[in-house]
Amino acid sequence: MALNIETFTNKGWRPGNNAGGSTLFKAYGHPLTADLARKFLVGLSAMGAIAIYDPLGQAEHFNSFYNLGACDIAGVFVQNLDDVDTEILGITARPVTELVNAQCRVVMICAFDADGFAANISDLVPKGVEVVSFDNFRLPDDMLSVPKNYLDPLNFATNFGLLMEGDGHHTQISSANYWGSYGAPDPALWLSLFDEDGKQLAQWIEPLPGPGAVYTLDSVEIRDRFGLGDFTGSLFMHAIRIKGHDVMKYVVDTYSDDDTHLSGTHDANAWPADFYAGLPAPDAGEQVTLLIQNSHPVDIPGGEIGLGLMGSQDVHLIKDVVPAFGTYSVDIEKFLPDAAWPDQIEVKAGRFFVRPRYTATDKSGRIRFGHMNVERTDLVADENIPKLGETMGKGYILPMPILPVADFVTELLPTPMTTAQSELPIALAVYDADGTEIAREFLGCIPRRTSKSIDMDAFLKGAKTPLSAGYGHMELHYDFSDGGMADGWLHALVRFQARNGGHRAETTFGAHIYNTPTVYRDEPQSYTKRPPGLTTRLFLRLAPSGMDTLCHLIYPASLPWRSESTTQLTAFSSDGKELGSKEINIPCGGSSLWRMSEMFDADVANRAGGGYVVIRDTTCRLFGYHGLIRGDIHNGGAFSLDHAFGF
Repeated sequence: MALNIETFTNKGWRPGNNAGGSTLFKAYGHPLTADLARKFLVGLSAMGAIAIYDPLGQAEHFNSFYNLGACDIAGVFVQNLDDVDTEILGITARPVTELVNAQCRVVMICAFDADGFAANISDLVPKGVEVVSFDNFRLPDDMLSVPKNYLDPLNFATNFGLLMEGDGHHTQISSANYWGSYGAPDPALWLSLFDEDGKQLAQWIEPLPGPGAVYTLDSVEIRDRFGLGDFTGSLFMHAIRIKGHDVMKYVVDTYSDDDTHLSGTHDANAWPADFYAGLPAPDAGEQVTLLIQNSHPVDIPGGEIGLGLMGSQDVHLIKDVVPAFGTYSVDIEKFLPDAAWPDQIEVKAGRFFVRPRYTATDKSGRIRFGHMNVERTDLVADENIPKLGETMGKGYILPMPILPVADFVTELLPTPMTTAQSELPIALAVYDADGTEIAREFLGCIPRRTSKSIDMDAFLKGAKTPLSAGYGHMELHYDFSDGGMADGWLHALVRFQARNGGHRAETTFGAHIYNTPTVYRDEPQSYTKRPPGLTTRLFLRLAPSGMDTLCHLIYPASLPWRSESTTQLTAFSSDGKELGSKEINIPCGGSSLWRMSEMFDADVANRAGGGYVVIRDTTCRLFGYHGLIRGDIHNGGAFSLDHAFGF
């Protein structure tokens, strides 16, 4: 049984593929709220019989986090007549007009900002009965961005980070104070660190630097600041007093004291889902460990979550209890001994945790860090997608880098990412940096149970011409040559390996429609406006001293768009001071691969170390990948790669 909470809604338009995340479960599940709510319920249960007034249908969700079983419930009352005679908390609901006859000592209104509800029923509350509500355990106003509307998404810009510290391996979370750029005068981060058992190790408020400036949360500094030992666990992050953006985005870098470990990924996606998919099974000699972060203040019962091979009906359940805010590790080789690359693993999550991370350790001890993706349960085949070619050319595009073939091996793995996808009817195309298509192949209608990886070395042997710049990009497109259906949620994992040294990185993402003046549903997407949103604003965090930053910008176009981009690269120091700007022009359908040390002069590159670059284009929508390089990639150096984010 999934946890009885709503975490995401698809009603209405909003930037992105969905209408947006629910705020209510975040309000219930905040660590501070958990402490306040439990104390509130202890006092409430001692007051005597309780009448529940549930005008918004929130009582059951609240009960999922905070068991009302210890309370003597005298009745449940509702506002909407459609809810009358339904069962709520195991009790038949009655209309609120009958509240006047309730034999109770207290009325609890199951809502925040409940003053209006309280006023509306004031004549129905029996004399001498106290009225309480969810407002009795709300967060302090100085933590809220919109105090007058408690469930405003800006009040709960929360997320979970995974921090690992020990054995010479470290984690760093970084982002920019983009809320200051929207006019927030005093934003900050409220932070709470939990260990694997869900025990709170530290709680503090982290002031943010000036507008646009970079902040960093490093496991080494946190360990030293609070006198901690080694730890692996969740960092609960709450951006408070913010404006303009209610999603907390960040970059995660994992690194070691030597050159053997460097990897990167991004934010956890703050809305727990029913399923996740795209976890790569261990390759030969690898150990893959899935890290599950319980994202709620209640335990995950044994037998409620589990793993299985994609396309299989067998779900192997985790029998252990995962404590509230705890982190649970699963050794894939031991848990699913028959799983081997290129198999993919699906996770039954039941809305108990945010998008899980994993580590993969090869036989040489090199570690890489990655994440699974949300497997949608709400999508079905869309009969209009096969017809989009008539008006939208390529339609949905999944663009991914091909790093310099002289230095890197690239491998592609399409990944089913909705429960309704029984097959993936797709073609793979490769484009030179100048936008010329040099290879294309129909990959077939790949069955859900089939994991088909594509070695790009072998694929490129059939190309019309070699990659003129030594690099380019690939695109997955829908191809209905042999029939098949699609839903628009096309995903793939791409893996890169250094030819010299064997260090690996991998990243995963999904398809969108790019650079068309027409709109299909919410595509092309925009971060801040209604579709088509044909502009770019990406955040590129820069490597500290001793490393270099890699950036691969792709200009995908479903239809022919402007012949080339007008892309501004503006470098900033870590404290948000502008240091210099460059303009580059990327051919439509092409890409640009560059390093910070080569794009800007040495003085700007050095002064920008630990800062960031804003990638801005008002003429088209670009998609970007970023990474770090440590040491000489031609001589066993380490690197990371993941897709960039915008705001």
